[in-house]
Amino acid sequence: MNYLMSFIVGGLICVIGQLIMDIKKLNPAYILVTFVVSGVILGYLGIYDKIIEFGYSGATVTLPGFGYALAKGAVEETAKNGFLGVLSGGIMATGAGVGAALVFGYIVSLIFDAKAK
Repeated sequence: MNYLMSFIVGGLICVIGQLIMDIKKLNPAYILVTFVVSGVILGYLGIYDKIIEFGYSGATVTLPGFGYALAKGAVEETAKNGFLGVLSGGIMATGAGVGAALVFGYIVSLIFDAKAK
């Protein structure tokens, strides 16, 4: 059941992004920023915790989940280390995911021959 709920929640987040791009004709960069900021705001309001309980990794792997993790890490580190936690908390909370994305992106770029448009 976890897999199904992850698929549904992650898919709904992607559908929302695609609809916004199609209807509003926005650049994908605007969608990226909007989703990350929405994850921060929903996390602050306590709504994103409930989405994660319902959608598991479908909610944490997507862009709003990244924003949520950044904000949550910053808040937790600020409580421990004061003002420096604002700067280090988000990086510590999301560093593994960003590092993995860079490494796997590089490996894929070596395997496939990318062409510029």
